[in-house]
Amino acid sequence: MIKSVRTMIVLTVVGGVLTGCGSSGATRATTAALPTASPSPAAEPATGPTSSSRVPESEPPVLAPGPGGLTPVFERRAGGAGKGSGSKAGGTDKVVALTFDADMTADQGPRAADGERFDNPGLIASLRRLKVPSTVFMTGRWAQEYPAQARSIGTDPLFEIANHSFSHYAFSSPCYGLPAVAKADMRSDVERAFTAIRKTGARNVVPYFRFPGGCYDDASLKALAGTGVTAVQWDVVSGDAFATDADAVAEQVLDGVEPGSLVVMHCTRSAAPVTDDAVRRIVPELRERGFRFVKVSELMRG
Repeated sequence: MIKSVRTMIVLTVVGGVLTGCGSSGATRATTAALPTASPSPAAEPATGPTSSSRVPESEPPVLAPGPGGLTPVFERRAGGAGKGSGSKAGGTDKVVALTFDADMTADQGPRAADGERFDNPGLIASLRRLKVPSTVFMTGRWAQEYPAQARSIGTDPLFEIANHSFSHYAFSSPCYGLPAVAKADMRSDVERAFTAIRKTGARNVVPYFRFPGGCYDDASLKALAGTGVTAVQWDVVSGDAFATDADAVAEQVLDGVEPGSLVVMHCTRSAAPVTDDAVRRIVPELRERGFRFVKVSELMRG
């Protein structure tokens, strides 16, 4: 779960990345070459297959491994044209990716049994009604708890499902008080999540991974290098986690989005109860500004 703050991630490709969403719990990591709007002098262009000329349209693009074989990290589409631009400027289409973390930790089963809802079918219904292509970063535990919903999302061409770990434990500590995954268990945790998601019958599963809390370091990037995933972060924090004011969430997104942005939100009713209301304001306002919504795979492909 991402805390509600207005701090955006600052990218440096070789020197370090501030991950997570706030000053507490964030960790620094040396990462692969990342496509950024304003790269640091040390940045190098991503060399992975990130365009349709290199990746068949039927295959989701991934980035090439970074220095030392570290798992690559993607935060947003490069070359954003800036706010107030026309439909295209600086060679960049006005696209934005809304992503939703379906969080559930491995030990929250008793809470679910007592009636706490970690799903948000109303939000998914709104995205369908508004015809918003989206990427859902799902934990394996969430898929196990709500298999019918996971299958429904994962068989709808409007959506794609990415990996958010099995247990939603931290891959680098400290991370907002989350329990930590042992380094030796990181790869198996990710693979276990993919297995749980696919077991529901979901088909639109992409090789992308989001670190719980957005927290990672070199050790976790190295631990996941053999999985073939691209780690996906964000450049706009919605602030929907634990929020009670949908308008404040919407304003935070609307203030932060630029062409090529990647927004992090949540698909968890108990901990992000106003996300649905916020989305129903965000979507028409961004469309009025000329934005087009895409899944992460399309954002990365561009």
